Order: sequence, then structure tokens, then C-alpha cells
Amino acid sequence: MVTQVLTSRSQRTLIGEWWRSIDQVTLTLMIILMGAGLILAMASSPAAVARLDYANPFYFLYKQMFFAGLGLGGAVFISLMSVDYARRIGVLTLLGSIAVMLALPYVGYEVKGAVRWVRVGPLGLQPSEFAKPAFIVFAAWMFAMKKRQPKLQAVPIVFAVYLGLIAMMISQPDFGQSFLLTLCFAAVFFFAGLSLGWVLFMLCVTILGVVAAYSALPHVRARVEAFMSPNTADSYQTDKALEAIASGGFFGRGPGGGNIKYSLPDGHTDFIFAVTVEEFGFLISAMVIMLLAAFVARAFSNALRLNDYFCQLATAGLATMIGMQMVINLFVNLNMAPSKGMTLPFLSYGGSSMLALCFSAGLILAFTRRRPGAYAYGR
Repeated sequence: MVTQVLTSRSQRTLIGEWWRSIDQVTLTLMIILMGAGLILAMASSPAAVARLDYANPFYFLYKQMFFAGLGLGGAVFISLMSVDYARRIGVLTLLGSIAVMLALPYVGYEVKGAVRWVRVGPLGLQPSEFAKPAFIVFAAWMFAMKKRQPKLQAVPIVFAVYLGLIAMMISQPDFGQSFLLTLCFAAVFFFAGLSLGWVLFMLCVTILGVVAAYSALPHVRARVEAFMSPNTADSYQTDKALEAIASGGFFGRGPGGGNIKYSLPDGHTDFIFAVTVEEFGFLISAMVIMLLAAFVARAFSNALRLNDYFCQLATAGLATMIGMQMVINLFVNLNMAPSKGMTLPFLSYGGSSMLALCFSAGLILAFTRRRPGAYAYGR
């Protein structure tokens, strides 16, 4: 009997080892957030369907369920990988995203005046969503390589890739993703402790990019002017979002009780927070945001305790991406920033966004798994 028990313990399964080594807090928070996103999709879908004249009132809920299931499965699959394999997946994803973005003028299709999407079977995917986390992994890898090989020209290589991505995103045009990618790159740069000269160079490039985008892109200029001069520009969406937030109050109107969501065009995507407050109130909405903040904080906490330099940079960079995306979305909903077409992580409807965020979460889980020597002793 004792021999059988010892034998069964020695024959550990892959899933068992994964469950013991994975950061269960991060995984649980992600699943809870995705579940909350499905509840919000149930609340916002009828309004979005009514505007688009679809037959099924829960059309967007069913699609979100599909993407959430696919994304969760992908996150678990990536988290099963070793650090080396997860890093390779990240770099290969970057190469694939670049190839697809280069081909967008020929194979992409237009939505709201922008050619950002490509059709993959029945799905429409936005390659720039996947380029963000993949670039963070690539930058972290190059900076980690430079630490081991000081003569490696890692910084110029990473800057060249960054500038190429920015050029492709702006040409789509996609200024919001360009802005977020810049913030994430600056964060990884800061975490890597690189020279002040490169930081100043990046700051100058960013300022020039913002000025150029405002001067050359009419839709960027229109959004900035709408934010700066709301009385003289079309600010319908932000006005409706603020109205929905104000009408929800502390406890909300109850599930399905919101009315303003029917006149909020992007209530199921960019302005899901406004719909959340209208129906569930400020208290529940604040709790959901705190869960999202806890996910980001947990990733940072694990990054600080990791011994591997690459894993530290990659995890902190991915956490920064998710956290900054959350902040930008909330600022837009509260009319504290111009509209950027940015989803609320794990909560807004959006196939590409959900899959890319689950891809990011899977990488975080893979990089923070408990392995021999992964964490500092006693932490």
C-alpha cells in the first residue's frame, strides 16, 4: 500500500505539475474578470443589437463567450510552456503580426474608415493587438541579451522595430495602439535601466510623432479638438457615457434596467464601463476595476521576486500594458482623455482584444511559474 502511494506521487502528471507551479491567484483573477466580462456582454448586447438591427438580442454575448473560451484555452496552453518556448512564441507572434500588418493594404478590410483587420475564416482579427505583447517580449529578450553580451547592439535593433511598428500602426490609422505601444516601450526601457540619452531620444520621437499625427491625420485632430473644445465639437459618445455614469449612481438601475446604453454607439466595446455603472452602480463597478488592478499588481509583485532578468522585464512590461490600457479606457469614459478606441481589458467586447489579452496573461503565467531557482530564496 505504501509503495503504491509513493509510486503515484512520483508519477506526477503534466497538468498536476502545472497546477502546483502556476500562480493560482493570477489565474483566478483572470477567470473572474472574464466571467464579469460575459455578464457585461449580456447587459450590453441587446442595446448593441438593437442599433445594428440583428435578430438575436444576445449576438455579442455568444461571440464573447466563444472568444473567452478560445482565449482561456490559449492562455492555459501558453502557460504550460517553458520560459524559452514562451519567449519564442512571443517573438514568432511579433514576426507574424508585422507580416500581416504589411499585407493589410492588400488583404485587410475597412471598418469605420480604418484598415486594421484581416479576415481569418469567420473571424476578423486585428494584428496590432497581438503586436503589442509580442513586442514587449521581444524588447525584454533583447535587453536581457545585452546584459549578458554588452557589445550587442540591442537598443538600436529594438528602436528600429519599434519605429517600424509605429509607422505601420499610424498608416492604418491606429493612433490609440501607437500611443499604448509607446507607453509600454518606455516602461520596459525604464525597467531595463538604460541610459538617459536614449530616454530623451525616445521622448523627442514621441513628441514629434504626436505633432505629426495631429497635423497629418484628420481623425486624430478631430478627436483632440473634440476633447479640448467640447462645446464646439461633436462629443456625443462621451456626453452619453457621462450621462450613463451619472444616472447609475451608487447602486445602479439594475441588470437590464439601463436606458442610455441604447443611445451609446460603442457601449459594448470602448464604453463598457459607462454601461456597467448605469446598470450595476458605482460600487460594483469600482470592485470590478479593483479586481483588474489586483491582476496587474499581482503580476508586478511576482516580477519583483523573479531571479531571471528577462522574465522580470517581460512580466513587468506586460503588466504595464494591461494596466495602462485600463487607465486609458477609464479616462476616455470619464472624459479625461480623447477617445482612442481602447477596450477595457477582459471586460469589453472584442475578439482580437480578448485573444491578445489572454495571450498576454498566458505569457505572464508562463514567466512567473514556480521553477527551481525562479524566485529569490525566502520570497
